[in-house]
Amino acid sequence: MATAIFGKRIKELRTKKGMTLDDLAGATGSSKSYIWELENKNPPRPSAEKLSEIAAVLEVTTDYLIGRETTLEAAEDKAFFREYSNMPQATREKIRAMARLLGSDAKE
Repeated sequence: MATAIFGKRIKELRTKKGMTLDDLAGATGSSKSYIWELENKNPPRPSAEKLSEIAAVLEVTTDYLIGRETTLEAAEDKAFFREYSNMPQATREKIRAMARLLGSDAKE
């Protein structure tokens, strides 16, 4: 995992969400200096658990963070589907109904 991709993607996503280093650190149970090191140190060495936590907070996949997935849109879709898959059945049914309604608006 290269700093150029990994650190850049974390920083871009963090700032896009309006999060500070402190915000991301708090959301992932990390220190501010640890997040800074991940964004800037060569090479970054996060644990799999920490990588997963950061990806979840930033709403992308771990593959996107480490450069295996190239588009942000695909990573966000996969992260959303993972979250959706863990929702109660009733919630998933409501989301599907909303998607159908929104999809029918796009056809008009």
